[in-house]
Amino acid sequence: MHTNTLIHGDCLRILPTLAAGSIQFILTDPPYITRYQSRDGRTVPNDDNDRWLKPAFAYMYRALAKDSFCVSFYGWPQADKFMQAYKTAGFRVEGHFAFPKRYTSSTRYVRYQHECAHLLTKGNPLYPKETIGDVIDWTYSGNRLHPTQKPLSVLLPLIETFSRPEATVLDPFAGSGSSLLAAKMLGRSYIGIELDAKYHAIARRRLEAERIPPAAVARHAQAFATQ
Repeated sequence: MHTNTLIHGDCLRILPTLAAGSIQFILTDPPYITRYQSRDGRTVPNDDNDRWLKPAFAYMYRALAKDSFCVSFYGWPQADKFMQAYKTAGFRVEGHFAFPKRYTSSTRYVRYQHECAHLLTKGNPLYPKETIGDVIDWTYSGNRLHPTQKPLSVLLPLIETFSRPEATVLDPFAGSGSSLLAAKMLGRSYIGIELDAKYHAIARRRLEAERIPPAAVARHAQAFATQ
């Protein structure tokens, strides 16, 4: 399959077409299985069931090269289901990220003010030359393009730390394409899959329209070096 491509379709159908071991890093934000609805009424496909969860991670494991990393955001209310899916697929859980917010996403018994992700490995990848802390500040994206849009500021250091410049980055739940755009900013190749036609079109236009000036990449590299 060609790299630097965004595919409209079901990842459970498309992931098996990727060559085994052809991906060097996975960064993905799958549905949290929480029936999420944003304040303006937008929803996330397949957020109302977990039928896709185990097969998706099994296919991701197959596509990922040996001794490589995967970072997956997840919804803490369903943490047990995500952990079971990772381990059934063959992944090892090697780390946990917390992304504190300066605002409240919603309020129930407590004010929800953070996101989280797991660092997974296949095999035994080398330790990164320059690593990062497991608490990364969250900058509000505005969620203009997708109801659960992730900010580039948290995706860039994950890609830079856990993949090499020649890597191909995979996101089977691409949404508005933020992970793919971050990969592009850092000179990585990418493959994205998005089920929803509307979000696929948004991500495609975003990737085609945004030309990343070298100065922007240099600014990020300098900021990363001072962390």
